[in-house]
Amino acid sequence: MSGAWGVEPARCQAALAVLASLCRARPPPVGLDVQTCRSFELQTPERSPSPADAGTSVSLVAVVVVVCGVALVAVFLFLFWKLCWTPRRNKETSSPSCAKVPGSRGAMADKLKDPSTLGFLEAAVKISHTSPDIPAEVQMSVREHIVRHTRLQRQTTEPTSSTRHTSFKRHLPRQMHVSSVDYGHELPPAAEQPTSIGRIKPELYKQKSVDGDDAKSEAAKSCGKINFSLRYDYETETLIVRILKAFDLPAKDFCGSSDPYVKIYLLPDRKCKQQTRVHRKTLNPTFDEHFHFPVPYEELADRKLHLSVFDFDRFSRHDMIGEVILDNLFEASDLSRETSIWKDIQYATSESVDLGEIMFSLCYLPTAGRLTLTVIKCRNLKAMDITGYSDPYVKVSLLCDGRRLKKKKTTIKKNTLNPVYNEAIIFDIPPENMDQVSLLISVMDYDRVGHNEIIGVCRVGINAEGLGRDHWNEMLAYPRKPIAHWHSLVEQWQGRAASFDSESSCPSPKPPPTP
Repeated sequence: MSGAWGVEPARCQAALAVLASLCRARPPPVGLDVQTCRSFELQTPERSPSPADAGTSVSLVAVVVVVCGVALVAVFLFLFWKLCWTPRRNKETSSPSCAKVPGSRGAMADKLKDPSTLGFLEAAVKISHTSPDIPAEVQMSVREHIVRHTRLQRQTTEPTSSTRHTSFKRHLPRQMHVSSVDYGHELPPAAEQPTSIGRIKPELYKQKSVDGDDAKSEAAKSCGKINFSLRYDYETETLIVRILKAFDLPAKDFCGSSDPYVKIYLLPDRKCKQQTRVHRKTLNPTFDEHFHFPVPYEELADRKLHLSVFDFDRFSRHDMIGEVILDNLFEASDLSRETSIWKDIQYATSESVDLGEIMFSLCYLPTAGRLTLTVIKCRNLKAMDITGYSDPYVKVSLLCDGRRLKKKKTTIKKNTLNPVYNEAIIFDIPPENMDQVSLLISVMDYDRVGHNEIIGVCRVGINAEGLGRDHWNEMLAYPRKPIAHWHSLVEQWQGRAASFDSESSCPSPKPPPTP
């Protein structure tokens, strides 16, 4: 049967399967001996191994071999680290402290020039200044070397700050900061003070401040008094201005007298101009003249009364004696009845032009270093176009020591003298630099052809004057709170020809005359 198994394995297996099933039947079929079935069941047929069984056996053997190899390598590395690497590292670490100092102080000084030795000795000195392992000569040499090394490595960068303040810091004067190492009783090297070479020192130009004081005192000089009265006629909606008299006017003629007369404006309308008669050769004229200005009662709060006193000259230009500006028409009464008012005539060489007003708010956030200027609106701006209107927009410049660092603009409002913006302009300024900066607010008239014209400017900052300085100080006194005020526009910096449209610094003041 073994030969037949080799020739026809499939057929023999089928026959054996049939015979096995017949033997397992109870009772067995007729003609089938029970002993024969038992002997057949005890025999194990020869079977050749299949290719799948052979591949599985080879894979198992390969896995066992790889695992055993990895385990042997790990054991070998662990034994090598324990027996060789650890004793060698301990020996290298302990050798500098256990080794004796060779030779004399000169040999040790030469050894200190090695950077690796210097790093280790610095750590040793920081741990203990009187360590018994390090001789006094070594400690002294290390201190001298570190001090020289520190002097050479001065910190030339600025203190770390927010990335939003990087552009602002770039324009500020750089200062040198010297880092030093504290060695107990030894004092660190003194830090070098920042120099001001190439920068203007205002204290050297005392003549400018003296001239400025003289101009201010001259501007504040009184040129006599004027008496007038106001009354509003509700039926005709007319403001009645009565010029009564003037007193103690300055003499403008060679004969010691003047020929005064008065011009009257109800600002911001300068087209409607009225004036009194000329009174010859007198310093105390009595006018007693009435002038009518049609204006609705609701607009009186936005109007100003401007009186200009002139000296008449037949053969030359009329000389201006002074002016009076009444900002609040309701200052004395509600205008329901005639009220007499006395005002000092302020010195002026030319008629002041009303350029308009601008309202904006300031808010500073110290924690974030953020200054927010909100341009709210303007009113009564000067007409710059032939149509009687303007195309105004607002330009805000951030100034530091007379130099413009940044500028930002609002949108353009077409054909209006009373634009409304409600636009926020943000500058990032560190708190420590708030006393060095100021803001220049310029109201511009946009022109499609040609250059844009300046209607007027105003300035706020620690070095500004009047309301500009008060507004800035109020903002600093109440952080995180918007502070809004109306500001009058003036001509570009009181006749100063310098323009901040260029990135260069402003012109230097004139030096005092040499003796």
